[in-house]
Amino acid sequence: DQIQGRRRLDDRDGEVSLTAEEIAFATELFSGLDAVTTRRMMGSLCLYQDGTIFAMVPTELGILIKGAPGFVPMVQAAGCEQWTYTRDTGKSSSMPYWTLPEGTQDDPDVACDWARRALAHL
Repeated sequence: DQIQGRRRLDDRDGEVSLTAEEIAFATELFSGLDAVTTRRMMGSLCLYQDGTIFAMVPTELGILIKGAPGFVPMVQAAGCEQWTYTRDTGKSSSMPYWTLPEGTQDDPDVACDWARRALAHL
């Protein structure tokens, strides 16, 4: 399964906008990990642990976890969907990011467990 990317643009400057609440939710969800930092990049909020990106929050898609090749079978087995988007040329492209398993965003301990699994493959 794949999810299609959509972006909400800020009217002032064309930048993708995330609310303070969306940023706080993402950082609090992974607060059980040590040394988590964030950075706005690629039109999203990216989450890092010790300098390694493990998740991102593209506007309107929610939190996506990075799926390196060894981790992909795990997210697929959990029913996660891969992020795809359509380029200006009309061609579809897949990104190495996946939705979190159902219920994960309601439980920081489970979210951190999934993040640790992702990080083990990065």
